[in-house]
Amino acid sequence: MAFRGKQDKFKRQEKGQSNLSSIGTTKVSSTSHNAKPPNSVKFSNDTERLQHINSIRKAPVGSQMKRVIDILFETRQALTIEQINEACYVDMRANKDVFDSMRKNPKVKFDGEYFSYKSKHDIRDRSELLFLIRKFPEGIAVVDLKDAYPSVMEDLQGLKAAREIWLLSNYDSQEDIAYPNDPKVPIKVDDDLKLLFRGIELPHDMIDIERDLQKNGMKPATNTAKRRSAAQMEGISLKPKPKKKKNEISKRTKLTNAHLPELFQNLKN
Repeated sequence: MAFRGKQDKFKRQEKGQSNLSSIGTTKVSSTSHNAKPPNSVKFSNDTERLQHINSIRKAPVGSQMKRVIDILFETRQALTIEQINEACYVDMRANKDVFDSMRKNPKVKFDGEYFSYKSKHDIRDRSELLFLIRKFPEGIAVVDLKDAYPSVMEDLQGLKAAREIWLLSNYDSQEDIAYPNDPKVPIKVDDDLKLLFRGIELPHDMIDIERDLQKNGMKPATNTAKRRSAAQMEGISLKPKPKKKKNEISKRTKLTNAHLPELFQNLKN
């Protein structure tokens, strides 16, 4: 009996072990069958843009300021720090050095919330431009007007074409100067300057005049040497034609103004 009891106990243990193995195999099989592969790591498709933004924010203060000033100049709008960040990726909230430098920049206006571009002369259109130029009868440098508003250079040319202003070059500084062409603006020329101008004796030959213009940094409108050379090759004479004599009054002329004897001093017989 004791032996049979042990045998039955062994069979029960063997059967239980078999059942556990079966359950484990089924579980593993089921798990492996239903398991999903782990999600693959996806890199940002915007990596290049993020690298560009990072390079801007690590750039020197001066470089970041230029980006902001360029945006303010192009848009001519008042922008907040957040709007500037969106437009050119310069984060002035995170970079105090850029923020402080922008507030002190003479080309920038800051009212506590908005940044905007500040030109030397606060004008916005052609009429205000003309009004400003008329305040400077001695002339105003065009370089001081260039950043007033986007179309200022076109308006300057328009005022010149309408003969409301003069645009002349300063040969010392090679800069254009705008002068008002207003009859109401008195322009006085010193007598010494008048005498100096009248005392200048011009060369008789046009080639010498062109040479003197070139020496003073001016481009002649003509090229006499080239024109003469071309004329010689074509066999064309460039000598001035003799002037025709003025028609003199003869006796055959009908004298309708006999009451003006000074008209007939050259009367021929």
